[in-house]
Order: sequence, then C-alpha cells, then structure tokens
Amino acid sequence: MASDTSATIAQQATDVWLPVPPAEIDGLPEGPAYHFWDGAEEFPADPARCGFYVVPYMKGPVVAARPLPDMTHVRVVQTLTAGIDHVVPAVPGLPEGTVLCNARGVHDASTAELALALTLASLRRIPEFVRAQPSGDWLQGIYPALADRTVLIVGYGAIGAAIEDRLLPFEVAEVLRVARTARTTARGPVHALAEVAELLPRADVVILCTPLTDETRGLAGTGFLGRMRDGALLVNIARGGVVDTEALLVELESGRLRAALDVTDPEPLPSEHPLWRAPGVLISPHVGGPTSAFLPRAKRMLRAQLTRWVAGEQVEHVVATAGREQGER
Repeated sequence: MASDTSATIAQQATDVWLPVPPAEIDGLPEGPAYHFWDGAEEFPADPARCGFYVVPYMKGPVVAARPLPDMTHVRVVQTLTAGIDHVVPAVPGLPEGTVLCNARGVHDASTAELALALTLASLRRIPEFVRAQPSGDWLQGIYPALADRTVLIVGYGAIGAAIEDRLLPFEVAEVLRVARTARTTARGPVHALAEVAELLPRADVVILCTPLTDETRGLAGTGFLGRMRDGALLVNIARGGVVDTEALLVELESGRLRAALDVTDPEPLPSEHPLWRAPGVLISPHVGGPTSAFLPRAKRMLRAQLTRWVAGEQVEHVVATAGREQGER
C-alpha cells in the first residue's frame, strides 16, 4: 500500500513552487498547481507533490535547500542566479535524474552593466572625486581611460560576451577571452583557462566572471595576481571565492594593483575587514544581478522553462543532473 501511495504521489508531482506570485507571471502554461514560496517558514503545499521548484532569489543556501529533502519527486530545480554554488551541495540528495538549471541570460545585461560601471569608475577615479567633494577639493589631473586598454575577460560565457558587447564602443585596444576550454567565436579565439597565466601580463584590466567551482576557487591568488602588470585593475563580478582576499590585500596595500569588487570573501564583508580601507579598491555590495532588469527577464525565462516542462520537452540551462557526474556545460 505504501509503495502504491508513493507511486500515486509521483504521478501527481506536477506542483510548481515559485518565488514570484504566479498571478504576476503572464502566460504560465495551464496544468500544474502553482504555489508561491519565497522562503517563508511554512511551506505552501506538500513538498512531495512538487515537480518543478524555483529557488527563492538571494535568500541563501539554507533557504534554498530547506524543502529539498521533502521534495521526493521533484524533477527540475531552477535557480534565478547564474551561479549555482549555493544549490550544488544538495544535488546528490535529489531523486535520480532531477536536473538543476541556472538562470542563463537573466543577469547578462545588469551584470555586464555593473562590470563596465566598476571598470570606468575605478579607472577614472570616481571614488576619489566623491570623497573629495565634501571638503571641496578640486582634484584636476590626467587620469586613466578605458580607451586603448587591453581587457582580459576570465569566464567567457553569456555574461562575458555581454561585457564585451559593452566594452567595444569604448574603443578598447583588445579583448582577450578565457573560458574553461578553448573555442572559436565570431569575435575571435577563446583561450583555455590553462593559458590564463600567459595572458595576464598583457592586460590592463582583468574582469572575473567565471563560475565558482573547485577549479576556480582561489584562482586569483598570489601567482595570478603577481602575473598582472603594474597598475592593472582587477574587477570581480563572479564570486568572492574566486579571489584570494589575503593575496589581493598584499597587492592593494603595496599600491601595485587596483581592484573593483562586487563580490568578496567573506560576504557580506564585515565592517572591520581591512579590505574596506585598502587603497585603490572600490566595493559594491553584490548588486550585479538585483536590478530593475532582473524581474522581467526572470519571468520570461520561467514562462519558457515551464512551457517546455508542461509539454514534456527538455528544459534548458541544465548544469547538473542528480545521479550523474557533475560538470560545466
């Protein structure tokens, strides 16, 4: 009887949990029972009947994983972030064959926009001007421009390509591209991550937008930073763990490098942390994704994914499958 009940529940596991009220997403396909859950203490329905779970946005790994042990028949776990490191630890406990999808495309515009803003602000010394304004200091001088600079993008996926789209009108001299594996694009070659050490001395600006994986954790450490040319700018819009904070502090304190960081390690950055007061650093509080551009794109992505799922088609942006060896796609 118990196995019959389990089989019945599995067949009925067509509920969809959304962190956005379903009524606010036009064009959702008919069929599933939609439930709104954005991390509240009480669940909106029986988790065992959930077939498609959309992870609450920016609520952290504890909230993201809380219903998963009870979602015994879930088939799709969809994040609203490009990075999935906050959910990956829960994948081995999911039913075999369940897919984990990221939000590829949702954050391209807003994150690329911030990468460019941080780069320009740091090069043109905007933070110094802001600090000088209350005292009325007129800091006239000759400052670095983005024009004629070589920019290295480490993590050349959808966001990396969106960053290049925004760099080119600023008349940069060259864009160097690095991804996990080498490939060719219409704009030129993408180098393998193994080649990054050879490329670093050529770059005036290094922009990190790679996923946080075992391979990239601490990537920008002593050796990486030491290969960057004197006066170069490091921009991190990836994850804080991609950079070795202590190694970066050494370079900042010496004045050899500058940095613009939307993400840090640790995060949130404690108020007493020396990184706040290091010379030549600009810090924003992990705001690359959460902008007015986020929700319209997230709704479009969810509508498209759910339309595929209800129709029995393969969903897109699959980055891991429970019961199989994980890897980037």
